[in-house]
Amino acid sequence: MTEFRSIAFVASEAPQAQAALSELQALYGKAAPDQADIIVALGGDGFMLETLHRYLERKVPFYGMHRGSVGFLMNGYRAEGLKERLARAEAVVIHPLEMTARDVTGKALKALAINEVSLTRQGRQAAKIRISVDGVVRLEELMADGVLLATPVGSTAYNLSAHGPIIPLQSDLLALTPISGFRPRHWRGALLPQSARVKFETLEIDRRPVSAAADYTELRDVTSVELRQAREIALTLMFDPEHTLNERVLKEQFTS
Repeated sequence: MTEFRSIAFVASEAPQAQAALSELQALYGKAAPDQADIIVALGGDGFMLETLHRYLERKVPFYGMHRGSVGFLMNGYRAEGLKERLARAEAVVIHPLEMTARDVTGKALKALAINEVSLTRQGRQAAKIRISVDGVVRLEELMADGVLLATPVGSTAYNLSAHGPIIPLQSDLLALTPISGFRPRHWRGALLPQSARVKFETLEIDRRPVSAAADYTELRDVTSVELRQAREIALTLMFDPEHTLNERVLKEQFTS
């Protein structure tokens, strides 16, 4: 069991999150996020992603409590007994994707994605995208609304909505999934090792503009996107032992 001496609370703008922030700070204090032993995020999954990105350099554990709309990455909310919950919480270490995207002007943007990197069409015409894995062209031309590469944590988010596979956290895989694919007609995506380096190249960019997004960081009119898993960056999420992230991922696969 781990004892955390100082706890920082951060909250979304949602009224229920702000109310929880006041309640918890009154009970456990107001440690600053840049000094605390652990950061507790109050909100939904979107706010948890924002918190992970914002305090990525801190290298401390993160524990979420659900005070938002979607709570896959969050624990249930309860004000009492928080220190005891934190002491027995189980850790999950995740590694984000690193995106290097370039646009038509030659501008390059680097960003990290905890859930997924997605390419989507900007206009009325479907995107055309060439896909390479480890330097080998695997799909000369995908015609679709877009394509995404998801981490195991992100496999239950946008990837699942695009009919991609749910990936167990221990599997060391990434999900490569088309978004409303048109051609090849029967291509449903691929599972790749986490060591894979993936490159997307947009075709006919003048008529079929495409944007790229790493979680919520976006670049428009992209010509190419290169992806790798940033194994050197480790983020630690804490979960109550009766409701671990591994259990949630497994349970999601049996949800109708």
